Amino acid sequence: MATAMVSFTYARATTRAGTAPRRNATALPHDAGRPSERASYIPKPESILFVAISLSLFLSCAHAAGTGNGTAAGSQGLHEDYSQWYTGSLVSPSGALTKKGVFAWEPYFAYSQPVGYLDSTGQGMSLKDKAHSVSNFTLYKYSITNSISLQMTPDISYGWRRGGHGGTTSGLKMGDLPVDVMWRYLDADPKRYIPALSLFVGVAFPSGDYTKLGRDEDGVGTGTYTFRLALTEQSTYTLPGHHELRLRMWGTFRRALTQAHIADVSSYGTSAGFRGLAHPGMYGESGFSLEYGVNQKWVIAMDLARDWANGSVVRGYNAQGKYQNILGQASGDWVIAPAIEYNWSPRFGVIAGVTAMFAGHNTGQVISPQVAFNSVF
Repeated sequence: MATAMVSFTYARATTRAGTAPRRNATALPHDAGRPSERASYIPKPESILFVAISLSLFLSCAHAAGTGNGTAAGSQGLHEDYSQWYTGSLVSPSGALTKKGVFAWEPYFAYSQPVGYLDSTGQGMSLKDKAHSVSNFTLYKYSITNSISLQMTPDISYGWRRGGHGGTTSGLKMGDLPVDVMWRYLDADPKRYIPALSLFVGVAFPSGDYTKLGRDEDGVGTGTYTFRLALTEQSTYTLPGHHELRLRMWGTFRRALTQAHIADVSSYGTSAGFRGLAHPGMYGESGFSLEYGVNQKWVIAMDLARDWANGSVVRGYNAQGKYQNILGQASGDWVIAPAIEYNWSPRFGVIAGVTAMFAGHNTGQVISPQVAFNSVF
């Protein structure tokens, strides 16, 4: 199971102010539209964490399995009596499939419940205007060779607000569309204790509404083409009692390749009469997941991830003709995602759990129950 290369992702409601939507997804939407006097940057802890995770993907050694679910996807743990079955955790990206011609389909369903806001110092604040959403995020993956796969992760959502600015989206909304090429450049070799390592490269296409919005809630896109990069590791250990423990580690990075031309109400927090350009800030995620096999069919999973996002840059003229140059604040959060997996065959399984932001700065606190069905053909 995977995020949209970002966390990832697990579906999250998109916030306004130029934040790029993320699942998973795999990167998390952050509120980055508030004015700030200093230019945005990648915070040092997040930079160090991303580099450390990336290096570990090249240097790690473990009793390793492939990626995905089922025999065709190479995800079986070694057991004296049976092969362990997995769906994959809620947040961690899975790597390229290991057999040509395999197709994986995995729909997620999530509800996003805001519970508060974390200010610039990480202190919790109450929210009067809460943006709720229900969403469907579906992963489609096809292996064109034994080591290269293509992945597409569209998402559809419906949102509403409660509070002083209550309202809903004008209907079901499709966000930006990520398309990735996944290359497993190192195959798993259990005898030599080598893990499976994969590289993702892709682009998110600007398919979501972002400008000339009839309602604030309709802003689910960025209006830009976004470069996507990720490194993933997967390895499996046999614990006492012949229980399998699968480890995944990953690091992701996103950067807008173009600017968005915006007018009137937009995803970047502008109002009627505004004309200008917006450029989303860079964002990414690093994390790890653990999946513990209780038996062949039942698995306990847990993800821990760190998200970061730079502020958006918005330049243009408001309805009064006044020039504005707004730099959004950098934001970040820590996410934990416990879940339970049940697999009734090597190819089919289901996972249910919850993602929760428990720390961070300049970001909303969201709890998101979700369920996903994993299948490999």
